[in-house]
Amino acid sequence: MSQAPHSLATRLGRLLLPNPILVASGTFGYAREMDGVINLSRLGGIVPKTVTMAPRVGNPPPRTVETSSGMLNAIGLDNDGLDHFLDHHLPYLRTVGCPIILNFAAKAEAEFPQMAQKASKVEGLSALELNLSCPNVAGGIDFATRPEACERVVRSCRDACPDLPILAKLTPAVTDIVAVAQAAAAGGADAVSLVNTFPGLVIDWKRRRPFLGNGVGGLSGPAIKPLALRCVWNVARACPGLPIVGIGGIGCIDDVMDYLVSGASAVQMGTVNFYDPCAAIRVIEALPEALATLGVATVAQAIGAACGWKPQG
Repeated sequence: MSQAPHSLATRLGRLLLPNPILVASGTFGYAREMDGVINLSRLGGIVPKTVTMAPRVGNPPPRTVETSSGMLNAIGLDNDGLDHFLDHHLPYLRTVGCPIILNFAAKAEAEFPQMAQKASKVEGLSALELNLSCPNVAGGIDFATRPEACERVVRSCRDACPDLPILAKLTPAVTDIVAVAQAAAAGGADAVSLVNTFPGLVIDWKRRRPFLGNGVGGLSGPAIKPLALRCVWNVARACPGLPIVGIGGIGCIDDVMDYLVSGASAVQMGTVNFYDPCAAIRVIEALPEALATLGVATVAQAIGAACGWKPQG
């Protein structure tokens, strides 16, 4: 079955992507690290490492530890600040040939619109991803655990930056993620990114203490895929008009298709980049055949294909 290049395109509200395969924040650096390893221009988009208003030194080491079918991290948003990103990293990112989505976090609500406004004044960004859900910093998930706070932050960023599409990255550490996703949409989000890492703990029992310097960290990798997929499934069925970026345990074409038919319009590949940085390109190459197997001609036709399923009996 022949596939035209545009058949892989997908849309997140006002954001048009050449294909649905993004690389997740915190797993791809600022892309320079991968230059020469893969052809960056083939990606659906790059979400660089999270930036904050002021530089952050991050959490004490150790910051990462492998777990069964995954990884726990507590980096703590180590970065050189928004100004450094705009002056040093963005000029390079403008040249890579794919959409760039700036992921940023804030320590207080007022910082979110300030950062959004500053980002809106530069060239080279295709969208903003609001990190409302980092589990590794004090107060990091506060903005995504209460629907009213989520809506307020998203709305303030939309008012400060009306021209750039906005994605709201949400935490799974809530009782009802549908309510938070609906709040993000009500605040003006073009899409929601589901989900950030799951809070977890690894214990060094011989030393009688947590392994990570921060104590708790965020669990990612294949272990969280069924949990993250359930979040996408629930939001997609409850909010049929809201575009979703699926995140969690995606490493191969089957994972991607699971998310697409469950209602995601795009995906972000994360932990896999640490041990298989070419995985995203292989998935993009495998997409046409997977769509043909599903019996559809475009990514758009695959999105939510399983959402009409009803329990039997």
